[in-house]
Order: sequence, then C-alpha cells, then structure tokens
Amino acid sequence: MSREYRVLSALYGTAVPVPRPVAICSDTDVIGAPFYLMEWVDGVVFRTTEDTKILSPAQATMVSERFAEMLAAIHGTDVAAVGLAGFGRPEGYLERQLARWQRQWKLSVSQEVPGYDALVGRLAAGLPGVVAAAGAGTLVHGDFRVDNMLIEPAPQPRIAAVVDWEMSTLGDPLADLGLSLVYWAEPGELEALPPMVGATVTTAPGFLTRDEIAARYASLTGRDLSRLDYYMAFGCFKLAVVLEGINARFLQRKTVGEGFEREGQAVPRLIERAHSLLDASS
Repeated sequence: MSREYRVLSALYGTAVPVPRPVAICSDTDVIGAPFYLMEWVDGVVFRTTEDTKILSPAQATMVSERFAEMLAAIHGTDVAAVGLAGFGRPEGYLERQLARWQRQWKLSVSQEVPGYDALVGRLAAGLPGVVAAAGAGTLVHGDFRVDNMLIEPAPQPRIAAVVDWEMSTLGDPLADLGLSLVYWAEPGELEALPPMVGATVTTAPGFLTRDEIAARYASLTGRDLSRLDYYMAFGCFKLAVVLEGINARFLQRKTVGEGFEREGQAVPRLIERAHSLLDASS
C-alpha cells in the first residue's frame, strides 16, 4: 500500500495522470489491513469487445495511440524530479525479475507444465544488458494494459487516469512494453491465445496491431526494439507465474469468483507462446 501510494503522490500533477492520493493508513485495526484512499476519477474501464461498443473505429484507433503515448510518458518520467530516485534498482533488473518469479513459481506451482524449465534456461541465456538501448532505467508500471486505465471516451478519447501501480519500480522499460503487448490481442487470435489473457477489447474494429503499437512507441522514445520478441517471451513467463499463483489459490478455495477456473489453463499456453517468440527471434 505504501509503495503504491508513494507512486501516486509522485505522479499526481505530472504528464502521467493518476488519481489524487488522499490519505494512507497503516493501522491494521481500522479495516484489518493497511489501506489508502484516492480521489474518484470519472472514466470507463474497457475489458471486452462488449465494452467497446461505445467506441467508433476511429475512437478505438485513438485509444490505441493514447495507450502507446502513455507508456512512453511513463518511461519518460524524470524520476529524480518527482521524488522517485531510489524507488528501484535498474541495474540487474531482468536478472532479479527472473529469479523472483522462479521463486514465486516454486511456491505456487500446482501442475506439471512442459517446457517451463527449458524456458527459464532460454531466458537466462538470452538476458539483455542492464537496460534497454536508452542507457538508463526508467519508471516501469509493471502491469500496463488497457483495463488498467480509466478512459473518457468522447468526443475524443482521453486517458483520465492510470491505476494499479502495485508492481511499479525502476527497471527496463522494454520489459513493460513486452508484457503490455502480451495482453494485446488481435482479431482472429482469441482461439490461439490463453483464456483470460490478452483482453478481447483490442480485437475490436479500429484498434492498432501490436506492431503498430510498438512502432508508435519506438517513434516516441527512440528505443531499439530489435529484441522485442525476447521481452514479450519474458512477459509470457511472468504472466504464467502470476496466473499459476491465482490458480493455486483457486484450488485451495482461497480465491472465488467467476472465471478463475480458467487461469490454470492459460499457464501452459503462455509457456508455449514464450518458446514460439524465442524461436522467432533466433
């Protein structure tokens, strides 16, 4: 809670819109856990193609463009100026991420997943340098996707706020981009992609393709995306571990609700997709 509140406090009033933080409470006696309060923000959360029926194809294109622009803005944040220097350690970021998510996998794995060990080996062998070609770490969101934004859809779509910063840190911006593109489904792909992964919202008419999102991001940042397939494979790995953790809690009846029974099905398909991405880049 305190980490996310710090990010909101730092970013409020900058080029990256966030809800205004109001107060934070670490006293667990109040509601049983630490919590914070943030200001209400008007906007729509787009999660499915059903949600996008209020968008014209032209508006969907603009949402896509704002998406790429916002990720570039996050990565362009002057972390020292907003008080986030020391918020993370960019050096060795991907190596630490690989180790962290392996530990998490061991704690939650509930099924045999062919190709997992081989994928870890391939990711370790192909680790890029400390950070991307820009030469320095940036603020990274950690889970940047369409449904983690509040959008004012009309008359011209505008991102009113970016939310869910609990996985943010300082690190490699291309890891952020790679994971975002793992979520970004294209028309005709839904049968091939894991269930619950790649919000169907981006398959609606007018949304840009992954290549177009990447090209827009590259034009805004000047970053070299020649190893983007690796970063997407890394994103598949990270998401597979997260979903296996959700699946484990579901099997233990600690997580209840509609759709959670499908999380476990997504894991092996994400591992397969990661291998395919690495194959394509070799």
